[in-house]
Amino acid sequence: MQIGEMIRRAARLYGDAPAVSCEGRTLSFREFDAATDRVGNALLAKGLRPGDRVGVLLPNGIEVLVAYYALAKSGLVRVGLNSRETMREHTHKMSDSGARALIGDGSISLDVEMSFGLEDLARMARDGASTPCAVDREMDAPLRMGYTGGTTGKSKGVILTTRGEVAEIANYLVDYVPDIRKGDTMLHASPIAHASGSFFLPHLVRGARSVIMPKFDPGKFVELAEREQATTTFAVPTMIVTILEQPGLAKAKLKLRRLCYGAAPIAPAVAERAQAAFGKVLAQTYGQTEAPMTITCLQPEDHDRVGSAGRPYSFVEVRIVDENDQPVPTGEAGEVCARGEIVMKGYWNNPEATAKTLRGGWLHTGDIGRLDADGFLYLVDRKNDLLISGGFNVYPREVEDVLLGLPGVREAAVVGLPDEKWGDRVHAVVAGSSELDGKQLLEALRGNIADYKRPRGIDVWPEIPKSAAGKILRREVRDRLIATSKGEANK
Repeated sequence: MQIGEMIRRAARLYGDAPAVSCEGRTLSFREFDAATDRVGNALLAKGLRPGDRVGVLLPNGIEVLVAYYALAKSGLVRVGLNSRETMREHTHKMSDSGARALIGDGSISLDVEMSFGLEDLARMARDGASTPCAVDREMDAPLRMGYTGGTTGKSKGVILTTRGEVAEIANYLVDYVPDIRKGDTMLHASPIAHASGSFFLPHLVRGARSVIMPKFDPGKFVELAEREQATTTFAVPTMIVTILEQPGLAKAKLKLRRLCYGAAPIAPAVAERAQAAFGKVLAQTYGQTEAPMTITCLQPEDHDRVGSAGRPYSFVEVRIVDENDQPVPTGEAGEVCARGEIVMKGYWNNPEATAKTLRGGWLHTGDIGRLDADGFLYLVDRKNDLLISGGFNVYPREVEDVLLGLPGVREAAVVGLPDEKWGDRVHAVVAGSSELDGKQLLEALRGNIADYKRPRGIDVWPEIPKSAAGKILRREVRDRLIATSKGEANK
């Protein structure tokens, strides 16, 4: 089924009911369908052709959703950009994908053939041809492209298809948010460009409204959730912590049936506080760029198993394998592998990495975990040293490369220290000249790396522990920091 047909059918079924709202502005289901038709037709009229890649860098708001689904209707391939990333990262994604155009808010300028700003988008939504924009694409053709973090070199483009998108929606409606009803409200408090956007279509097809916060603020979240009677929201654990700290929360009359979270583990103490405040409504999802959002799910009734990432979704298989790709006994740790229509088609222009990651027909996630006798997954480690801080992926190699470019830094190790609020608190240890100063290095990183990747603290050591082969031992660095109670953020 084409994504555009889902939007057209929702318009037929729900008509003038509110579909999406932001700061006093609302589009009905019929109006959203019409706006995405006009923008999609206008983009094709500008000379873009089905299959062309188009970058989208827009803040939270109605416009970003119009852009996303205009691209889906017109056969164009969305390349997701995140405003929290740096110019270097934007440039790499646009260049690597071969994007011909950018739809943005004017905050950055990239070397592309065509560039459309917010005024252009508004004009296209008003003046574009009103005929249905319905360019069908093959189910396994690229629909959109995500990008991994660069654990070994630059980040890789992930080809995500219509088949995978439909599978993700099915996983949501069957397992993650199965009780969405006509007239419900999804409160988008986190970036639509990150994870919250994946909730839009499941709610749209069921006749539920999406309410968008332009920027997350915990106090305003409580006010908006109460005023709009939000039934579903998504937050990373860091956001949940700040919401729980709001003095008005205890008196707020909320109607949340699902407080969804993911992108990072939740601390047991935070889960307990959240359940005391909201009731048994917590629902966790585990996925990755190569299998968006939906590998396993921890249901509200299973939150006595905090620390688990839940059971596989109904349409996803999960197994744990050893270094020879052989399944390990129940309870033993190994690499988490997944199979199902949610899995990516492959990496963009990278057949070797595709073959390695999808060998044997299974997605090799790079995460180390174990399955218990009841089928619950527990993540033990990250094979590729991935850190998750505040719900965002941080790859130590990326941060280390920037540190090593600073004067006087000879060696660098970046690790994640346990933190109730952030999940992993990014911390660095460096060695080099005697003049190195942690606070000065932190300041030097500003503007050179995305804020969420920037270490919260930097220690200067005479030498960083290494293996006999000269490889820096990140685990030993982390263990030493924890054992000696070091690593407090030096801000």
